[in-house]
Amino acid sequence: MSQNLDLDFQRAARCGFPEVIFGQGKTVEEILAAISRLHAAHGKVLATRLAPDALAALTTAFPAGTPWPRGRCFTLGAPTADGTTLGPVAVLSAGTADRPVVDECLATLAIRGIRAEVFADCGIAGLHRLLHHLEAIRACRAVIAIAGMEGALPSVVGGLVDLPVIGVPTSVGYGIADGGRTALHAMLTSCAAGVVAVNIDNGFGAAMHAAAICGK
Repeated sequence: MSQNLDLDFQRAARCGFPEVIFGQGKTVEEILAAISRLHAAHGKVLATRLAPDALAALTTAFPAGTPWPRGRCFTLGAPTADGTTLGPVAVLSAGTADRPVVDECLATLAIRGIRAEVFADCGIAGLHRLLHHLEAIRACRAVIAIAGMEGALPSVVGGLVDLPVIGVPTSVGYGIADGGRTALHAMLTSCAAGVVAVNIDNGFGAAMHAAAICGK
């Protein structure tokens, strides 16, 4: 079965980065085969949404790679031939519960050759924590703001910085938080000009957009 994977080897030429392996729903054999072939063709590869057994198998098969257990990702290869990076991108999270999405975002930025500055626990319930980091955030090229519950963090950040702000709603929260839908709706209806939002828990999509902003 794994030998019949029809991989897209032209994606890097069209879109600037090779095909990314979405691990959910794939067997370990299929993921191993895809990573091996894509790495041979491009010298770098990213796999996301990996089950623990797949992540363990990749770590064993490709010891030069980097596992991201909390983000369920695996990266292999050098992001750029000359070691240069772009950015930085500020990655803000409302709380520790958002860390799995943060790590998916960081894995994606890393393999794209984008430097990240992480600012954790910036939730608006303790607004002083965000304000403490404003100078450092303003020195970045873009902001990825990751939050669950009511999802207000991107709107607050959007009213404080002259930067592109990418909101990532997470599935963190009780009851009417509705698995991240409330946060998504809040980000989509933000009154802060220029805030955009990706899908629930989509740290990968946010990082890919930030990479495009950085010219990568």
